[in-house]
Parts: sequence; structure tokens; C-alpha cells
Amino acid sequence: MMRRDAASAMLGMVVERSAPGDAVVSMSVRPDMLNGHAITHGGIVFALADTAFAIACNEDERVTVAGGADITFLHPTTAGQTLTAHAVRRARTGRTGLYDVRVVDETGTTVAEMRGRSVTTRRHPAGDPADGGDLDLLNDRSVK
Repeated sequence: MMRRDAASAMLGMVVERSAPGDAVVSMSVRPDMLNGHAITHGGIVFALADTAFAIACNEDERVTVAGGADITFLHPTTAGQTLTAHAVRRARTGRTGLYDVRVVDETGTTVAEMRGRSVTTRRHPAGDPADGGDLDLLNDRSVK
């Protein structure tokens, strides 16, 4: 999945750990990631948390996507800092899952907390022969 994730690569994210239900992803904040207040844009912080969430919840051969997520921003950061997101599975039942993600800066200060809700589809990853190589989640009737 991460080999095809152009957005995370463009943001400079590095997968530090990847295990079923657990992932750690880091990223250095660049000047072009700041908002008009000269602090890290909330969308950038969310993107980091969302990538860790995606890695943690895609733990088998089926495609798992976000069904929703809520984030609370707790501490601002700026260019030159390193952010690290740690995602942990809290529950997984049937096709749904619940994950908590903590984003910290290089000093260990909590920057944000995210709770993600996952939905496991009946699809296989893009390029998987079991799906004919197609991944059209918008038309996937298994996502409800």
C-alpha cells in the first residue's frame, strides 16, 4: 500500500514500524507545511495521523479504509520539528475497527490525538489479480 502512496511520499513520511494493529510514522515539518500563523497546518498533522492509521488497520489481504476520524489539536509545531504518529488498534469486530493515534513532536509533547474508525471492504489491493487489478472504492458496494 505504501509503495503506491504518492501523497505520503510527497510529504516526506517515513514508516518507522508496521505491524498488524500498530504503526509508527514520522515526518519533518517543512516551511511549505505551515499555515498563515506560521504553525504546522492542521491538515498536515491529520495526514500524518491518517497514514499511521491506514498502515495499522490494513493488516490482511483486504482493503481497509477510513469510515471516519476525529482529531484534537493540542500543541502547535513549526518548521524544523519532527512529528511522529503512533497508531494502535483498540477494537476490531467484523468489518469495523477502532484505532487511536497520538502525534508527538521530537520532545515527546503531544501535538494531536486522533480516533479513527475503519471499514474493511471486500476488495483487494490495486494490482491484485483477485480484483482484476482494479480498485474503485467509490463504486464498491461493500463500503456502506
